[in-house]
Amino acid sequence: MRSLQLPLRTYWHILRQYLAPQKIPALVMAVSLLASIGLRLLGPHVVRWFLDAARAGAAQALLVRMALAYVGIMALEKALHVLAGYWATRVGWTATNALRSQLTDHLLSLDPAFFKVHRPGELIERVDGDVNALAEFFSSFWVRIVGSAVYLSGILVVGLWTDWRIGLVLSLFAAGAVTLLAWVRRPAACYFLKDRDESAALYGYLGEAMVAAEDLGVSDAVPYALRRLFEHLRSWMPVRLQAELRRSAVWMTAVTLLVFGDALAFGAGGVLYQYGAISVGTVYLVIAYMSSMAEPIHMLRNELQKLQSADASIHRVRELLETRPALVDGILRLPPGALSVEFRDVYFRYEDETGSGTGPGERPYILQGVSFRLEPGRKLGMLGRSGTGKTTIARLLFRLYDPQQGEVRLGGVNLRDARLESLRAAVGFVTQDVQIMEATLRDNITFFDPEVSDDRLLEVIDALGFRPWLDRLPQGLDTPISPATLSAGEAQLVALARVFLKDPGLVILDEATSRLDPATEAMQLRAFDRLLRGRTAIVVAHRMTTVERMDDILILEGGTVAEYGPREALAADPRSLYARYLRNWGRWSDE
Repeated sequence: MRSLQLPLRTYWHILRQYLAPQKIPALVMAVSLLASIGLRLLGPHVVRWFLDAARAGAAQALLVRMALAYVGIMALEKALHVLAGYWATRVGWTATNALRSQLTDHLLSLDPAFFKVHRPGELIERVDGDVNALAEFFSSFWVRIVGSAVYLSGILVVGLWTDWRIGLVLSLFAAGAVTLLAWVRRPAACYFLKDRDESAALYGYLGEAMVAAEDLGVSDAVPYALRRLFEHLRSWMPVRLQAELRRSAVWMTAVTLLVFGDALAFGAGGVLYQYGAISVGTVYLVIAYMSSMAEPIHMLRNELQKLQSADASIHRVRELLETRPALVDGILRLPPGALSVEFRDVYFRYEDETGSGTGPGERPYILQGVSFRLEPGRKLGMLGRSGTGKTTIARLLFRLYDPQQGEVRLGGVNLRDARLESLRAAVGFVTQDVQIMEATLRDNITFFDPEVSDDRLLEVIDALGFRPWLDRLPQGLDTPISPATLSAGEAQLVALARVFLKDPGLVILDEATSRLDPATEAMQLRAFDRLLRGRTAIVVAHRMTTVERMDDILILEGGTVAEYGPREALAADPRSLYARYLRNWGRWSDE
C-alpha cells in the first residue's frame, strides 16, 4: 500500500496559511516556549554544580542559595510552559475555525451534482471530524515538535560543551532514535486515510438513516437499517485495527529506544568516572540529560502518531478543497427590473455519479430542443405530467445546472456569461420544500442579515398580507421558529417573504402550493398576486386554480414543448391541450 507521507513544504504551507493572521499570539507562544526550554536546560547544570560544590565542602549558605535557585528556575519553567500551552490552544482553535469556515463556504459553492454523490453525514465528518484531527496539528503539534527539537538540540549542544565524549554519545543516540521513529511512521498514513474514509461512510449512513427514521419505522425496516449499520461497522473494524497496529509500532519503538538510552547513559557515565575523566556532578548531568531526552523523544513519538492521522485528514481536506464547481462564473450583470426569459434549443440531462453524462449507460435527455421566449413582466404557467422537465427548467433558470446544448437567457444575457452573484440576486426561487432554520422569524426571513431593519420587514409582511399571522406569534419577529413548529403553509409564508425582500426581476414558484389545503392556498394565491406584480414570473403548477392568474401557458410532454401561447387564447380553443387540461384537470399530475 502506497505511502501518503507529505513533504515538509506542504506542512509549512498549511501552517503559514492559517497561522499568519495570528502573528502576535504565535510570537508570544514561541517566546514562552523558548524561554521554558532554556530554563529546563539550565536546571540539570544547577544540580551538577550543587553536587560538585557539596563534594568539595562548600559553605551551607551557598548550597541553600543554589537549591533555592533550582526551585525558582523550575517554577518559572512550569509557568512559562503553561503559558505556551494556553497560547498554542488559542492559536490552534482559531486556525481550525478558519479552516472549517473555508470548507463550509467551499461546499456551499459546489453544484447540486456533488451533493448527489456525497451524503450529508459524510460531509459533516469531513468538515468537523477531519478538521478536529488537525486541531493539534495547528496548535500543540508544531509547538511540541519544534519545542522537542529545540530541547533535544540544546541537550546535544550543552553535552558537547561539557565534554565532547558525552556530546558524541548523546548525538549518536538522538540521531539513531529520530531516524528510526521517522522510518517506522512512514507506511502508516495510508491506513489512517482508509480509517477516515470508513468513518465518513459510517456517519454518512447514520445521517441518511436518521432522516429516514419515520419511513423506516412505518415500513418495519428497522432490522434492515441495523443490518446496514452492522455491515459498515464490520467493514470499518479491520481497517481500524490495521491503523492502530501501525500506531502501536511507533510506541513500541520509542519505549525500546528509551530503555537502551538509559543503559547507555549509566554505562558511559560509569566508565568515564572510573577513569577520572568526569566528576560525580558530570555523571549526574549525563544521566539527567539522557533521561531528559526521554521527554522530547516521547513527545516526538506521540506527535508522529498524531501526524499519521493528520496526514490522512490533510489529504482529505485538500481533496475536498480541490473539488471545483462544475459551473464557471461569468462576468456580466443582469439588467434591473422585470427580466425576459428565453430558451434556445436547449438539451439537458442529469449526469451520472461519475460526473459524466456519456457512455454506454448514459441517461436520457430530460429536455430535448426546448425553445420559448417570455417577455418581461409576463407570467407563465408550466403544466405537464411527472418527469416532463418542468422543475428542470426552473433549475436551469437559477443556474443550478448548465444545459449540454443550447442557451438559457435572462434579460438578453446568456446565463453562462452572467455573474452568479447577480443571477442569484435577480431570481427568486420558491419550492414546496422550504428550509427553515432554528432561529427567530426575523433571522429566517433575512438569513441573518443585521442590516435589514424591522420597518423593512414589516413593510414586506404587510405587502404580502401576512400581518394577521405575525400578530398571532407570541414574540412577533423575535419568535423562535424551527421546522417542527411551522406548518407547510407557514413555511411558505416565510419563503415568500424572503423572495419579496430581495426584490428579484424573475420569480419562480415550483409547486409552491401543492401541499396546502384550499383555505391556505387561497391566502397564498393572494400573496402571489402581490409578489408577482411588476415582475416576470414562472409558476410550475399543481392545481389549475394556480395558472388561472397566468398570462401564458407552456405545456411539456416528453421533454419537449407541446404547446405554448397566451392562456386566454388557448383556453378559448377547444382543440388545445390546455383546454383539454381544463376539462380533465383532476387527471393530470405534476412533476
